[in-house]
Amino acid sequence: MNNENFPVLDPDAIAATRDALHAYSQVLGSWPEACRPRRKHWWHISLRPTVRGLSTGLVHATVDFELQLDLRASVLSGQVAGGGELRESLQGQSAAELADLTTAFLVREGVSPDLAPDADTSQEWTQAWSGYQPDTAAAIARAWTSIAGAMATLRAGIPEETSPIQLWSHHFDLAMVWLPGEKIPGQDPADEEHSDKQMNFGFTLGDAGIPEPYFYVTAYPQPDALPNLPLPDGTTWHTEGFSGAVLLYRDLLEQAEPERYLLDLWRTLVAAGREHLLEKS
Repeated sequence: MNNENFPVLDPDAIAATRDALHAYSQVLGSWPEACRPRRKHWWHISLRPTVRGLSTGLVHATVDFELQLDLRASVLSGQVAGGGELRESLQGQSAAELADLTTAFLVREGVSPDLAPDADTSQEWTQAWSGYQPDTAAAIARAWTSIAGAMATLRAGIPEETSPIQLWSHHFDLAMVWLPGEKIPGQDPADEEHSDKQMNFGFTLGDAGIPEPYFYVTAYPQPDALPNLPLPDGTTWHTEGFSGAVLLYRDLLEQAEPERYLLDLWRTLVAAGREHLLEKS
């Protein structure tokens, strides 16, 4: 089924473009990490999905700025307070080349060079991406927009705290976390990474464990009952590498109403989390 809001993302066809965008997202993500004060759960370093791709959002520095990957136009753009603008076409160049251009632009426009991220010399950072395809990048952006929209709908129905809807540039997954407010007994409450009960609703374009686009839902700590929860056709409980509910993106495309299926699945798992993750009063 071909759905404009959920375009086909063939794992082999998207691989080179996915890997290039993964590297490019790290160029953007390095700047919030360098400039922003820490927020809990590292929310200060993540990127935000937009209707055209990804953005740092406003970064407050010696000069305020924003960086964007406009994947509909295949452009890296940057804007600073006062009007300076960067616009660089994405053509499969290395992340290192884009990082140098971005740093030169921001420093020229008044951002302190002391805030510039350290150079990365890894192969993923320095290699060029000859297989990058603008049309594939645009399709990925459409998928992210639709998934982020569904996450926003889910988030609106959850009264407790939720994270921003965010793209993590290191693992390259789009995710939202539900934080119901309870702490895990025996953990240091000041260490939110290990003490906050939570459920994570995410999407990735594929990784070493599952080499194709997929959705996942995990709980921390995982209640014993969750792996035994009946799941709708197309969704399975995954245990290799991590434990959680997994829905392959290609299986979502087989649904007559993909967004409704996704929301019903997520809401079922939120309800299960309420029942099994939280302490009974």
